[in-house]
This record gives sequence, structure tokens and C-alpha cells, in this order.
Amino acid sequence: MDASLWVAKTGLNAQQTRMSVISNNLANVNTNGFKRDRAVFEDLLYQNIRQAGGQTGADTNAPNGFMLGTGTRIVATEKMQGQGNMIATENALDLAVEGPGLFQILQPDGTLAYTRDGSFKLSQNGELVNSAGYLLQPQIVIPQEAASISVGTDGPMSIEPANGGGNQQIGQLQVASFINASALESLGQ
Repeated sequence: MDASLWVAKTGLNAQQTRMSVISNNLANVNTNGFKRDRAVFEDLLYQNIRQAGGQTGADTNAPNGFMLGTGTRIVATEKMQGQGNMIATENALDLAVEGPGLFQILQPDGTLAYTRDGSFKLSQNGELVNSAGYLLQPQIVIPQEAASISVGTDGPMSIEPANGGGNQQIGQLQVASFINASALESLGQ
């Protein structure tokens, strides 16, 4: 195959993958807590046709080299961890993390997963769960007698009982932070 066609093919393959990444970002534009991906490119090896400073004649040297690139490829997709838009929902259990951090969710197999999706619900036992029914960690239980729920800026969760008596703290929301959050594996859901 002609080298120029090969170089063009590598560029087309890389752009096709980039378009797939962008398409996935667009498909999830309304997904709570979604973090968009960005394709990361790198160039392939170069063919050194003539070395800079190489001898071109008995008494002359080439001032410049002659190198041909062999194309490009995508080496990674990286999660963009920027702050998304916060939208008021009027649901006391819809929470958002301002700044870095992820909510911790207990999966059915006992492992922890992490999410920015803060649209929580109550289980039949009054526990905070995500839309799939997985428990928020550390576990927080909302008593049935709660008339209102409030969350402080540093995570303390309180209720106002229906019979009065003032605010009662029922738990502390905690978020997990990672040195390299872009390297977390996406599981979906």
C-alpha cells in the first residue's frame, strides 16, 4: 500500500473513533452526573529519510533533516472532570457535589462504585438509594416522621420531625476523592 494512503487511513480511523466519543457525549447530554470523554491522540513513528546535519556532498551538510510521519492514533479517552450545571429540582433528595468528589454507592456484589449522579430516592426502609436501588454509603436512613430534610454545605443531613422538636442530625454525607479521577473505569448506570 502506498505510504500516503496508509497515513490517511490512520487519520480516518482516529477521526472515526473521535466521532464515536463525541456521539456518546451527545447521547448522554441529559444523563445526571455524566462526565464527557475526550479523545487523546498521538503521532506514530517517523521515518528518518535524511538526518539534519548529515553530509550531502564532499564539503556540504544538510541544514535540515527530512522526516516523514507515518500517521496518528488514539491512545486513550479521558474523562473531563469539570463542574457540570446544577439544576434546582425541588426534590429534597436530589443532591449535587460542588467541586471534586463522588458519591459512594454499594453495589449488590458488596463493592463500592462512585457517581456524580445525586438523584436519590427512599427505599421501602427509608434508606437513601440511587435510581437502581443501590445504597448510598455511608448509609443514611430517613425516619418516617420526618417533615423536612436539609443538608449542610459540609454534608450533615438533618430532619425536622413532623411533631416539632427542632432539627435532628441523622447522618453525614461523605464524598470520595481521587488523585487521578480521569482514570476511573466507567461502569454505566
